[in-house]
Amino acid sequence: MYDICDTVRGVAERAISLRLDEDAARALQFLMRNGESRSQAIRAALIGEARRRKLEIAAADAARVAADPKDRREIAEVQALMEDLRGEG
Repeated sequence: MYDICDTVRGVAERAISLRLDEDAARALQFLMRNGESRSQAIRAALIGEARRRKLEIAAADAARVAADPKDRREIAEVQALMEDLRGEG
């Protein structure tokens, strides 16, 4: 008679299960030490790890650009252009 509610339609199943080794179990206990639930601790750990990896990638990209004379020259040109534009405004 009724279709699935629009607010629920398209929501993928997001529950996961995993087996923890001893190191992971200790890490989870540590993350839960302030009263967080397992789900909260795992979500925070996933988000934190994703942020750490993004920063790691950004740092590697910055190091690559800094080591490339062509990229450094292009950056200097863009900076000079921005300074010129700032002076005109």
